[in-house]
Amino acid sequence: MSGFLNAGTTIALFLAILVGLVVAHELGHFIVARLSGVRVHEFGIGFPPRAARLGSDGETEYTLNWLPIGGFVRLEGEEGGSDDPRSFSQKPLRVRITILVAGVAMNLLLAFVIFTVIAAALEPTADARVESVVPGSPAASIGLQPGDVITGVDGRTFPYFDGEAPTAYTLAHAGDRVTLTVRHPDGAAQEIPVTLRGQASVAAGKGALGITARIVTGTIVRRSLLAAVGVGADRTAQACGLIVGALGQLVTSVASNPGAAPPVSGPIGIAEVVGTVRTEAPPVVLLWLVGLLSANLAVVNVLPFPPLDGGRIAVAVLQTASRNRISVSLERATYFVGFMLLFGFLIWVSYFDIVRGGAGS
Repeated sequence: MSGFLNAGTTIALFLAILVGLVVAHELGHFIVARLSGVRVHEFGIGFPPRAARLGSDGETEYTLNWLPIGGFVRLEGEEGGSDDPRSFSQKPLRVRITILVAGVAMNLLLAFVIFTVIAAALEPTADARVESVVPGSPAASIGLQPGDVITGVDGRTFPYFDGEAPTAYTLAHAGDRVTLTVRHPDGAAQEIPVTLRGQASVAAGKGALGITARIVTGTIVRRSLLAAVGVGADRTAQACGLIVGALGQLVTSVASNPGAAPPVSGPIGIAEVVGTVRTEAPPVVLLWLVGLLSANLAVVNVLPFPPLDGGRIAVAVLQTASRNRISVSLERATYFVGFMLLFGFLIWVSYFDIVRGGAGS
């Protein structure tokens, strides 16, 4: 019974994150469309069929829909075929592109805000809790015991999301004399100098310090607002770079071996990651994951593939270049075919998510 409850909680949390990120994306389209004078008929949370009408501001209906897999805005003439001067299709190309890019910008902004808030007030240090000590090792020579926590080395602490930890630092300084900051189980802190094993021992798999350790969260890292903004911007850029790299690996994998498991996860795989983070990591890691997924949504949506925003931008550019010679029916067919291909891709990658999940069990 607890397993079903745990799975249900994970699914509900994943859907809440998905809806929140997509609604934020659509809010970007909505705000810029309204500011640009485009008529917005509906702002929907979830996808039809409609569950409830939340209200109206005289022009736009706000609705709640039964399928909790995102959200949408319905613009006048968004696929052409409208003579209304306030329709999307009647606006200049630069306005249409701005409206389409606004969703991507909103997801990037959300990722930046999340990463900045974490950097400013929520990020813990990555400490190393000693689980075992190898006899005759440098750690044994200074009396380290299981339960001791290394909170710093050479006066340095290690922010959790920087990808470093005390154990990584000691490996990078093999053969050097360093000073460990150690917190004992009774709460007492101590500065302990130690000479690490050399590179030859590390290469032989012995480790620089001679411990096994588990990374745990420590005290909150203190940053000024200005410093946190810089960290937030850097981590947003890093997240986008990580996703671009994953997309490149996907293309290479599909081109070289289409039958192999892709190096990316679909909705099922992402839901499994959300469940793991929810149950095994501190809450701040879940918030960081939301920021990463928001950046992911931004990068994916800018791809020039209908019906993604990048694909719609490409169609808008082609329409302008051809002086609107692309028919409305052809444009709609392009979006439909693109949607079916995208849906097929999601089914394909979800199959491998299931296979990987079954192998892991």
